Amino acid sequence: MKRKILLHPDPRLKKVSAPLPDLSDELRALADDMLETMYDAPGVGLAAPQIGILQRLVVMDCVKGEGETPRPLIMFNPEIVSSSDETNIYEEGCLSLPEQFADVTRPAEVEVRWIDRDGNEQQEVFDGLWATCAQHEIDHLDGKLFIDYLKPLKRQMITRKMVKMKRELART
Repeated sequence: MKRKILLHPDPRLKKVSAPLPDLSDELRALADDMLETMYDAPGVGLAAPQIGILQRLVVMDCVKGEGETPRPLIMFNPEIVSSSDETNIYEEGCLSLPEQFADVTRPAEVEVRWIDRDGNEQQEVFDGLWATCAQHEIDHLDGKLFIDYLKPLKRQMITRKMVKMKRELART
């Protein structure tokens, strides 16, 4: 079932999410809903706070090529255990900030540990878009948006555009 994605500014997007003590069928169903919502949007990642659920759950799939096999990842309680000194700059966007993009500098590689949908601990090193996406989504769990990496003027400009967009959407 598709979920409604919160739009910035929304106070729930700035809150730190709670760790998940246990997996349940409800959480697995939530993860499936999040994947459906992410693919429909379309996006490459979605964090639970973006649909108003303040729990440490993200979904990602950075396979974007035509005819390539999707690789959906469901991550319960993801955490970055190490990151490279080398950095990359990617133009980031966010499903909670539609049509807003900006260059963000982040570590080029990150090692992430998480619990998969079967309750098994996983650990993997990500690079490229996967590394950027993992960091972006885990930031959501800590109440941080990609615009928080920008200079204040650019951040305020994007926030003003989003306030205007939300006002226009409320009228329709």
